[in-house]
Amino acid sequence: MAGLVAGALLVALAYSTYAPDTAVSAEKAPLLSPLPLRDRLRVPLTRDQQGQALRLGGFAQTPLSLLHVKSAMHYGDFIWNDKGIAPGPVAIRVDLRTQILSVFRSGHEIGTAIVLFGADAKQTPLGKFPVLWKGKNHRSSLYDAPMPFTLRLTGDGIAIHGSEVRWGAATHGCIGVPTEFARHLYGETKLGDPVVILRSTGAA
Repeated sequence: MAGLVAGALLVALAYSTYAPDTAVSAEKAPLLSPLPLRDRLRVPLTRDQQGQALRLGGFAQTPLSLLHVKSAMHYGDFIWNDKGIAPGPVAIRVDLRTQILSVFRSGHEIGTAIVLFGADAKQTPLGKFPVLWKGKNHRSSLYDAPMPFTLRLTGDGIAIHGSEVRWGAATHGCIGVPTEFARHLYGETKLGDPVVILRSTGAA
């Protein structure tokens, strides 16, 4: 299982990303201009690229830089690196098409992970949601399943939480992320932080 990953968020921003249901090649991706790799940790976005990202949708903040993902990401993989990024407001973007969750602080991506989401019987809702509740050692009363580092998004229990992220797995509508990534996310977020869940079209 592989996707082309040289950044981890937006195919249309000139780097390809892991996509489990589509094979995206560098030749077919709707690229504009290459992103300069100015350091080993992150890729700054130009004004034009920032505008492209906003047109793609799902951003609660204008994205200023992305993490530099050096190789293909697989189920269970994640990156967390906030080195050099000052404290500030946090926003989360989840793209169900690419199965990528990205965490931004003051417009800078500080975390990214491959995620699980709801199957056909219990689909993950799209939209913008605030973090309503946090629970470090939560357990689902409905499914009797552990949900470590839960960030609840809706009144009926849709949440982001730690999971065994593996091929072929799905959730009952929640966003499942690697548990260690969930721990970082839990520590970074506060009640009210925005989470946008969308299914992108792959074109700006």
